[in-house]
Amino acid sequence: MTSDPADIRAWQRLGADVTTSCRLEPRDVARLAGLGVAHVINLALETHPEALPEEGARLATAGIGYTHIPVPFDAPDDGHFAAFCAALDAAPRPVHVHCIMNWRVAAFFYRWHRAVAGMGEGQARALMARQWTPEGSDRPEAQVWAAFIAGGRA
Repeated sequence: MTSDPADIRAWQRLGADVTTSCRLEPRDVARLAGLGVAHVINLALETHPEALPEEGARLATAGIGYTHIPVPFDAPDDGHFAAFCAALDAAPRPVHVHCIMNWRVAAFFYRWHRAVAGMGEGQARALMARQWTPEGSDRPEAQVWAAFIAGGRA
């Protein structure tokens, strides 16, 4: 197994079998395969200008499974979160989860850590804050994301 790639933007290891990052580039497919990643979950829209074209096909060629859950950045909802939980539960490990900036992923894992894994608020929030905190953002979508993560508080 190779070491974690330091040059993939917003790379974060959440555990021995779960990693996250921003958008993938073509060279990252072989790198994920080299890490032993068995499955990738993508929360970004495939129409985003920074999305990796034909990501699922590229990953399949490298022997990596793929689940795409397109989450509009201005409209995450409980249905997206339920699909994420189901995909994460079903995905063979190691699993890598990404979006364009790792903000969707950080918020989804915050809710998952609280609602599914039973992690405490402080620890879950600290993991999310390594990528972003909606309440501290001046982006217009930040209020939607603050409401989304509040829906996951236990």
